[in-house]
Amino acid sequence: MCRFVIYKGTSPVQLSHLLTRPCHSIINQAFDSRLRLDRRRPINGDGFGVGWYDTVYDEELGSQPCIFTSVTPAWNNANLIRLAEKIKSPLVFGHVRATTAGSLSLDNCHPFVFGKVMFMHNGGIAEFHLIKRKLQSGLTDEIFNTVQGNTGWTIVVWHAYDYSRSSDSEWAFALFLSKLPNPHAKSFTSKILQQAMLDTIAALNSYAEEAGITEPSLMNFCVTDGESVVATRYISSRKDEAASLWFSSGTTFSEYMTGGHYKMTKADKRENIIMIASEPLTFEKADWMEIRTNNMVVITPKMNFLQIPIIDKFYVSPSDPAALNRGTDFAAAKGLLSPRNSLAPVQGRESAPQIVI
Repeated sequence: MCRFVIYKGTSPVQLSHLLTRPCHSIINQAFDSRLRLDRRRPINGDGFGVGWYDTVYDEELGSQPCIFTSVTPAWNNANLIRLAEKIKSPLVFGHVRATTAGSLSLDNCHPFVFGKVMFMHNGGIAEFHLIKRKLQSGLTDEIFNTVQGNTGWTIVVWHAYDYSRSSDSEWAFALFLSKLPNPHAKSFTSKILQQAMLDTIAALNSYAEEAGITEPSLMNFCVTDGESVVATRYISSRKDEAASLWFSSGTTFSEYMTGGHYKMTKADKRENIIMIASEPLTFEKADWMEIRTNNMVVITPKMNFLQIPIIDKFYVSPSDPAALNRGTDFAAAKGLLSPRNSLAPVQGRESAPQIVI
């Protein structure tokens, strides 16, 4: 089961408040199966990673994110605990991993990095071997060679993934980079990241159709340049639910009771903190809202949160009764979907245009 968390705030967060202290953090979910939606295996102990951006830009250090990864279990890594108590950042990506096949390797961890851009994927691209060559043929030499092991790729986020399928995510990121006007740019608008993500999904769907692939692909992608965040909850199916994805926002995220019990607090209408996670990170049901299937969410540099439907042949309008009847078996069988009745569905927080791809 892939599991990741994203934090973006107007003020930096101490990593320990996100990763190690909360009793329902993704690290605690990793070794306590009672906290997870994926009950197929007792622990997620096959490695972890965390990536963050500096609070203040330093010309000597550059604008790329900093990274710490290990193939040891996250809950048993003393260095992670020490670093988490001493590091603060306004934008953090994190992941823990459980694998059913493949070897333990830092090279296979998510997400991937190119310059300022970080990318991660929760899910899997169906029958990827049938479209891999088609995807590769459209890449520049630079991007193609980077995927093959150049040091341009780096691990950055908390994400549990079956490494035997990691290459589909690497190549999906390469495809995303190819859709950017200039992947070496020093900055990207949220609109540029948004469009590149839509173009990536459209291209993967086109390749699958040409290859006659009928199995759905689960494409919960996330990308950031350190200022904007774009994430998708998406499946190439009109009948199935995508892998779960939730968000929470407020003014403070803090411990309200000893023992690592955290909650999101809203003191006013401001959004000082926005978090996105494959599973809720608190026991407070009111803290979390479900992102709709086949929707994109965007966090702008000014902390505006937009949820935008991705209009293509797999989109089903919320007003259509079929939207309530998407099956959960496909994603649940892969440990990628939480019970539908566990939390309330998201309500639109800001009006936004529909996007057609």
